[in-house]
Amino acid sequence: MAKNVAVLVVNPVNGAGLFQYLEAFYENGISYTTFAVADTKEIRTNSGLALTVDDVVANLKGKEDAFEAVVFACGDAMPVFAQNTDKGYNQDLLSVLSVFVRKGRPVTGHPFAKQFVQGVIPTDEPLEIDGNFYTAQTENTLYQLVPELVKMLKE
Repeated sequence: MAKNVAVLVVNPVNGAGLFQYLEAFYENGISYTTFAVADTKEIRTNSGLALTVDDVVANLKGKEDAFEAVVFACGDAMPVFAQNTDKGYNQDLLSVLSVFVRKGRPVTGHPFAKQFVQGVIPTDEPLEIDGNFYTAQTENTLYQLVPELVKMLKE
């Protein structure tokens, strides 16, 4: 039976990365809910396309156990994350991620985000798979990660 996935969507999101996840989940019958890392459900892609997602990250807090997995659809917002760490939605994001991420695990991520990663071991690998924890460095490495993630979610 497929698992339920929470998709965290930053604003602005890299549309290519987000749509790779959503298309793979849709095509494989994997249930997902999108959550904006923002104050509203209205976000934009980095190319300006307006999107309305299912909910906001604040409403995911305390309900993380309804999801077997979380994916983080990132984008151009990462380089400015440091400028907005005090925003409520970014605090909500960190709270939600802390439920899913255990300390000491290797993770890879966008080079801009590496300096903000705490409690895990940041790497420069294109992708990292550690048990049920999957990370891709950028949207350019998602094509390697998504098939492995879908396989796990369908088990």
